[in-house]
Amino acid sequence: MQFDVVIVGAGHGGAQVAVALRTQKFAGSIAIIGDEPDLPYERPPLSKEYFAGDKDFERILLRPARYWDERAVTMLLGQRVMAVDPAAHSVTTDDGQTVGYGKLVWATGGSPRMLPIPGGDLPGVQGVRTRADADAMKAASETAGQIVVIGGGYIGLEAAAVLRKAGKKVVLLEALDRVLARVAGEELSRFFEKEHRDHGVDLRLGVCVEAIEGDTHATGVRLAVGAVIPADLVIVGIGIVPAVEPLIAAGAEGGNGVLVDRLCRTSLPDIYAIGDCAAHANDFAGGAVIRLESVQNANDQANVVARGIVGDEAPYHAIPWFWSNQYDLKLQTAGLSTGHDQAVLRGDPATRSFSVVYLKAGRVIAIDCVNATKDYVQGRMIVTAGLRATAEQLADTGTPLKALLPA
Repeated sequence: MQFDVVIVGAGHGGAQVAVALRTQKFAGSIAIIGDEPDLPYERPPLSKEYFAGDKDFERILLRPARYWDERAVTMLLGQRVMAVDPAAHSVTTDDGQTVGYGKLVWATGGSPRMLPIPGGDLPGVQGVRTRADADAMKAASETAGQIVVIGGGYIGLEAAAVLRKAGKKVVLLEALDRVLARVAGEELSRFFEKEHRDHGVDLRLGVCVEAIEGDTHATGVRLAVGAVIPADLVIVGIGIVPAVEPLIAAGAEGGNGVLVDRLCRTSLPDIYAIGDCAAHANDFAGGAVIRLESVQNANDQANVVARGIVGDEAPYHAIPWFWSNQYDLKLQTAGLSTGHDQAVLRGDPATRSFSVVYLKAGRVIAIDCVNATKDYVQGRMIVTAGLRATAEQLADTGTPLKALLPA
């Protein structure tokens, strides 16, 4: 088989490349190769609405089946790309099939990072990345007496919230001294720690997991201090391992992700990479090379690639944004707070509606908003502008954030 554009990965980014190409009247042939049997679907609901049963699978499909048929996008699903031949402009799948390409877009995301410890691969130890993961987690949680969640990031906290709402006994373990430590300031971390404890989560910080107990199935989590926490199900949410091995083996530059330039091009000819697996210099991280695990990044980089393929090149420059739903709380984030030297509290956490504004060298670089949509919308504006403002100005809830922008 031969296609003008082959997209490896059927997630948000891969699907958006195909959507954007057809929107821009690209008339060439397009194929999406996905290692799951399902059509492209939303990933964030897997640990939230889908896991909770609030949305069925049809409601999280990115597009219905007829959409892809009507736009002549060939779906090669249930196949994993094992090798890339840049010279021959082809990829080989795990069933031995060779697919030729004019342009190749690598949008594979990654696989859940699991625990490299004794018992880490036992049945009953579950990552969260695919529909199959979420289905297995849902099925196991229905009969589980106690569930241990390892990891205090978004995935772990969201899973804990869903499980507590379902009445499950939950122990959440975080190796660092606070939750969300890599993505938020201490004020926000302490707020969410209190919320989860108030909802009945047994949250333990600064703990190191040594092993998963059990012979044929997980029965407990052994800590480095020697204590064993009983568990019928262990959910691991400690990040992902970017799925880039075939590209790196083919000679692409990279390591923790594949390196791309501002047009999302890899070092290999006619090969792009986008989304969670793409390491790029990000303007909102001070130009540092990072990977961004977000729907926003996948979609925006997909649009950059589609424009480049049709000859309308435009460098990637998009403000990062994220969201998380836990209990009745909606956390919305704009910008990247990493490296901030000042955090300004705007509002009162006791009201469960507030924001935290992050500054570096006097400039606003990020904002976290809890049940504060107006602050979030205006916060994106001040982060994009790199606003200079005082802590007193930012803390004044009587002054809209947009009012601080120059006329």
